[in-house]
Amino acid sequence: MNAELKVLIADDEPPARSRLRVLLTDIPNVTITGEAANGREALSMASELLPDVLLLDIRMPVMDGIEAAEHAQKLYRPPAIIFTTAYDSHALQAFELNAVDYLLKPIRIERLRAALAKAQVLRPAQLEAIQSLAPQRTHFSIHERGRVLLVPVKDVIYLRAELKYITLRTAEREYLLEDSLNRIEQEFPERFLRIHRSCLVTREAVQGFERKQEADGEVHWVVLLKGLGETMPVSRRQQHIVREFSG
Repeated sequence: MNAELKVLIADDEPPARSRLRVLLTDIPNVTITGEAANGREALSMASELLPDVLLLDIRMPVMDGIEAAEHAQKLYRPPAIIFTTAYDSHALQAFELNAVDYLLKPIRIERLRAALAKAQVLRPAQLEAIQSLAPQRTHFSIHERGRVLLVPVKDVIYLRAELKYITLRTAEREYLLEDSLNRIEQEFPERFLRIHRSCLVTREAVQGFERKQEADGEVHWVVLLKGLGETMPVSRRQQHIVREFSG
């Protein structure tokens, strides 16, 4: 490798991080920018340190490597993703084709050197392929002022589509999310309820429904949301949920 390559290590096991650190010091033109113990910590460090490569263990607490890889692609300058794992599986074959590479533990320096060389050519890893293999997310990633903010899915009250963005509302504030309501609804069918073609509400946040009359005399249903003191309109097409939810 000729160009300098900045690498961030993410693994919950100290011996595994130590092993990677030793191997990387023997590879020319590689700088270790930091070490993280879980996916969330890795994202926080990556947004500050802007590594060229993120070495991600797959099985980690708090946030696993697959979800972290997905969120990492929202960074201002997304790193190349190289997965590391102690477990071989059919999914890893897909990672090898669609991510930059994967390394099976115990990692050999020849494989690590080859993966880093590939990363210089193929970065960033293909987000679409990672998303198709990822488990249900635990957080939504928000791109704000060049950084990635992680909002826990459990904190979301509603999601409302507006032009090319989605307004994500928690009890504290609003965020602008780049995503698709359809994708979110398919990913979390048990958590979110579609009340309008452009709005999903969290089922647990629904306090109830009430009928509301507009100035023109038209009557429609609105959903009452816990903790916000706000109501959201229910479209005619979705009025069946009032009966289903109440029943």
